[in-house]
Amino acid sequence: MKPLLIVVSAPSGAGKTTLCDRLLLDYPEITYSVSCTTREPRGEEEDGVDYYFLTAAEFARRAAARDFLEHAQVHGFHYGTLKDPVYEAFAEGQSVLMDIDVAGAAQVREHVAGLPPDDPMRRGFVDIFIMPPSMEALEARLHGRGEDDEAVIATRLRNAAQEMACANAFRYRVVNDDLAVAYKELRAIVDTAGEDNRG
Repeated sequence: MKPLLIVVSAPSGAGKTTLCDRLLLDYPEITYSVSCTTREPRGEEEDGVDYYFLTAAEFARRAAARDFLEHAQVHGFHYGTLKDPVYEAFAEGQSVLMDIDVAGAAQVREHVAGLPPDDPMRRGFVDIFIMPPSMEALEARLHGRGEDDEAVIATRLRNAAQEMACANAFRYRVVNDDLAVAYKELRAIVDTAGEDNRG
């Protein structure tokens, strides 16, 4: 399989992280792109594993130096993907999985569109949007997680409505109503893209 640049986006609570984790377990040739963020670590998150945790000043410096492939402000914090690790993985023949928001995905799409037609990153670009079956189902999931208060959930739902409006910008859309079915669809997309990108 030739290297793929797999960009996955979804509203908070749509099951994106679970699906991406399963994909990484099943495909050792796919490297997870660790994003940078200015937010504080949550729970057992580790620097360099879950995120690179940067100060706001350091993030601004890296952004000014154009070190990011994409970056955006989400829920009041800055998030971004450094270019170098993505390009290094591609150079080594590894596929890269980016778990990012819709604004970041749009920036990566624009970057890739500006590459020469035969560039491996352009040839291997795959963008996928994970959708909840409905806004009601998403609200129930966010309440069920028990992680956020009502104000945070309300903000996440408002953001989700805006993100869902961007779904058609993605080449592929997967509705996560049943996790097993959604994962099967995700795998099929990756397998097909890998086959199409051969030779």
